[in-house]
Amino acid sequence: MSKHLTILVPDVQAGPNTISCIIGAYHIFSGANNYRVENGRDPVFEIHLAGVAAQSQFIKGMLQIMPQCNVADIKRTDLVVIPAIAPDFEELATPNAPLVKFITEQYKQGAELACMCTGAYLLASSGLLDKKNCSLHWNTAIHFRSLFPKVRVQTEKVITDENGIYTNGGGYSFLNLILYLVEKFYDRATAIYCSKIFQIDIDRHTQSDFIIFNGQKSHDDPVVQKAQQYIEDNYFEKISFEALSRQYAVGRRNFDRRFIKATGNTPLEYLQRVKIESAKKHLSLPGKQSVK
Repeated sequence: MSKHLTILVPDVQAGPNTISCIIGAYHIFSGANNYRVENGRDPVFEIHLAGVAAQSQFIKGMLQIMPQCNVADIKRTDLVVIPAIAPDFEELATPNAPLVKFITEQYKQGAELACMCTGAYLLASSGLLDKKNCSLHWNTAIHFRSLFPKVRVQTEKVITDENGIYTNGGGYSFLNLILYLVEKFYDRATAIYCSKIFQIDIDRHTQSDFIIFNGQKSHDDPVVQKAQQYIEDNYFEKISFEALSRQYAVGRRNFDRRFIKATGNTPLEYLQRVKIESAKKHLSLPGKQSVK
């Protein structure tokens, strides 16, 4: 007997990547099923697109999806795919509340949850991500943390897998999550087949190469802001944090404590990130090559 896969279709708070996640998930899981059938085996999932409206509009009405059923009609499912939503999320919109209720109820019944990029906003609204790891697009991490401080955000990871909840990083890295799930629910051979057919890197584990470090400056500590600017202006020289703390008339231990509280990094970690970002920008320039 095949398992049941539910791909959610939000009615509001949707962004351009929402439809990519929905169609991408449906396409690849269908391809995995077809591969199984072609090799004389039963498909793993019966796939349904489920929403809260008969028709959902995306990208200012240019595209529309008509879910096959309402989430209220699904009593039991094995895997729920939560697509990305618009990153300007501030609070759960009333029309999407039934989706969060469905997610919560199904997880309690044993369903596993696969959350794609900013779909984490919907999942976190349920409280199911509290005290759990969550991969997320690096560009939305600060905003997400401000709304859901109990979630352990992991911007460097492409995928997290914890207690039947899967999350992935930003952009089109949801494709890596789908392959990860294909391997988990089908087998390695099917995942490799899908990676070749859909041309997706099957063994990508980090999104660090894609992170643009702009410095965590959304805080109101003037001493730390001055120290950050000094580090960014002088990262290529030897910096003494002992001397830097004296320069701002702050004890070294207090300086470190304030720096960590404001930025999430120690002064040394911050310096290292500034150096790495400078190196990445240098290597990405035309004609630049890594030093061997």
